[in-house]
Formats: sequence, structure tokens, C-alpha cells
Amino acid sequence: MSAETVTPDTEHRSLAERLPQPLRDFALLARFDRPIGFWLLFWPCAWGVWLTGAGVQWALIAWFFLGAIAMRSAGCVYNDIVDHDLDKSVARTANRPIASGRVSLRAAWAWLVALCLVGLLVLLQLRLTAQLVALGSLALVAAYPFMKRITWWPQAWLGLVFNWGVLVGWTAMRDDNLAVILALYVGAAFWTVGYDTIYALQDREDDALVGIKSSALRLGGRVKSGVAIFYTLALGSWALAFWLLRGDPLALLALAPAALHLLWQVVSLDPADPDNPLARFRSNRIAGALVAAASFIVGNAGG
Repeated sequence: MSAETVTPDTEHRSLAERLPQPLRDFALLARFDRPIGFWLLFWPCAWGVWLTGAGVQWALIAWFFLGAIAMRSAGCVYNDIVDHDLDKSVARTANRPIASGRVSLRAAWAWLVALCLVGLLVLLQLRLTAQLVALGSLALVAAYPFMKRITWWPQAWLGLVFNWGVLVGWTAMRDDNLAVILALYVGAAFWTVGYDTIYALQDREDDALVGIKSSALRLGGRVKSGVAIFYTLALGSWALAFWLLRGDPLALLALAPAALHLLWQVVSLDPADPDNPLARFRSNRIAGALVAAASFIVGNAGG
């Protein structure tokens, strides 16, 4: 199989190219070559767990990481099943396994079921309250691939979907102080709108041609200002969560590293450079880690 079967924005081209057929196509379908999505789904879970003040919780964190890999991959497979006709019309996605015809829809559905079974295994490790909260995300997940067809802000819907782990992580440990975790969740949603707007910059021309809507198209020449606003709202919501939990101005300092990182993203973002937005988008694995560290510090302060 030629190198052209590997999508241009892969992070691990050499590893993907070494896989034999048909393993390569199933790996690409699940985005195993682009682990940034695992991290963006996992970090909010860790925020929720660590802000509870329950300590590291290594076993639970490991289960959440496995769940993030499985469910992000399942989401990608489902998205490609729904979007296989649209993907054929977008240069960056035309060579995806389903759109190119290398993986049949029947095989893709089977792969989706297998990944969901891994997610079910993770779900069964949680206490009942967290299980019910996790199941509450299914309708949002199912609707997400259709949002780009009906709204200019599918990134906002993605923010609701991709950060549900904040709520699951918190309820896996405790049921009180729901205002704290709701504020953290709202901040995570704004963060996602910001970083996914950056990601959508790669597809603006193709999206406009085929009628796909995105925040990057809606904002036009005001993308940097828009991302700055979303990140500011994210930081404000996270600060509110920390304040509601601790009521200590010093707790807000824990967000300083994340704030500086997000500021760097905005200042250095160059929408005209084809490689710049992707690099800024991928750097959000660092932003997520910084917020995770802040959540652990604030949640376990004085504990």
C-alpha cells in the first residue's frame, strides 16, 4: 500500500506505513496515528477526578485513558461512516479508509462495535452514578456528525460532547458541589470551541465549496479574536470552578501556566500558514496537562 493512503496530517506516518493491510486502514479509521484526540478526550476526565481531592487514583485514571482511546476511536469511525460522502469532496479527508473505498461500511460498523465493547468494559469499572452520567452523553455523541450541516458552530456541540468526561470523572468520586464541576465543564467546552476553530482553519476552502459549516468560516478574518474570546471564557470558567471549591485567590494562580500557554497559541496563530494551525491545535495536549496539574493542586490543597 502506498504512502498516499496515509492522511496528510498524521502524527506517526512511518508507524502507520509499516502496518500490513488491512490493519493499517482500521488503525487510520480509528485515528491511532493521531493520538492528540485521545489526549483531548482524556484530560477532562482527569480534571474531574483530580479536582475532587481524592488523590491520584492511578487505577481509575488508567481506565479513563483506555476509555478515551476506545471512545475517541469509536467516535471517529462513526463520524467517517456518517460523513463518507462528504469526505470524498474534501482534499484532506478524501483518502480516509471509508471515503476511498478501502474499508466497507459493514467492516466499519463491525470495528465500531468492537471499540464500543471496550468502552463498555471501562464503563463497568465506574460506580452507578458515574455510569448513568456517562450514558447521558450518547445522544450528544450520535448527533454530532450532523451539526456541521445545520449550524455554523459545530465546534460548540463538540465542546459539549468531548468534555463529558469532566462530569463522569467528578461523579466517579463524589456527588456534591455540582456547581464546581459544571463551571469546569463549561470552561472545557469553551476551550474546545477555541482549539477546534483553530483545527477547522485547515479546511476552510474545501468546507466552503461543499457546504460544510464551521466556526472558522463563520469568524472569517476574526478567527484570532474569536479564539482569544473562547479561551478567555474557558479560563474564566475554570477560575470560577476553583473559586467555588476553595474561595482562595491563591488557587487561581494554579491556572497561570495554562493561561500563558493559551495566550501563546493566540499570539502565534497564523491562519495563512498551512502548518501553523495544526501545530497550535496539537499543542492543546499540553494545555490539557497544565489544567490537569492545576486541578490536582487545587483539589488536593490542604488535603
